[in-house]
Amino acid sequence: MTRRLQLLTLASLLAMLAAAGMIFVYAPQDVLQGPVQKIFYVHVSSAIASFCCFGLVTGGSLAYLWRGSLRGDRLARAAAMSGLVLVTITIVMGVLWAKPIWNWDPTQTWDARFTSTVVLWMIYAGYLLVRKFADPGRQAARLAAVVGIVGFIDVPVVYESVNWWRTLHPGPVITVQGALPPAMLLTFLVTMACELLLAATLVSLRYRLELLRDLREGSPAGAVSPVEFAR
Repeated sequence: MTRRLQLLTLASLLAMLAAAGMIFVYAPQDVLQGPVQKIFYVHVSSAIASFCCFGLVTGGSLAYLWRGSLRGDRLARAAAMSGLVLVTITIVMGVLWAKPIWNWDPTQTWDARFTSTVVLWMIYAGYLLVRKFADPGRQAARLAAVVGIVGFIDVPVVYESVNWWRTLHPGPVITVQGALPPAMLLTFLVTMACELLLAATLVSLRYRLELLRDLREGSPAGAVSPVEFAR
């Protein structure tokens, strides 16, 4: 691991500790939901961070299809794995939140946002499966790139699902002025910034692993520059 990655990882860990302090010490307890409401900060922040990762998958995939950029393909692979981790956290936190608050059973009651988020998870899990089990080469990379680009269509579906369908999930509160007390809003913004830093760290670390794998498997000439490897 390079020094830059070491510093980024350390900064991410310290930021998450700071966010935890904000959540459990600084932010007031919700009157109606009690301590369970504190899941909200990580739940929503993880979702936003996962969307950013899937945006990187789309950008990297477009770069590969348009210009044959192997770095773009490598970035897409790294971001897909990181985004899948974050969207998994989103789903788990959402279920933990909904069960005591709504007495919600996902196997019995349909919820548009939960369902569309699970579909998003399946799409990018499928992307990684394509990369793992398809015959290595440009054909597999092109197929995965198409999956990564088309799959991003589900991101705005997840975001707008509470507006398009009747759902148990609450509507937007972050963008509605006065919906959150200032202390809660500040805690959310700090947590979101920390989650985005964590996402950057995960993508960077995964990119490094993909870089080393390409070197081990013998990447095409020019795919890995000495400068890129030293970063």
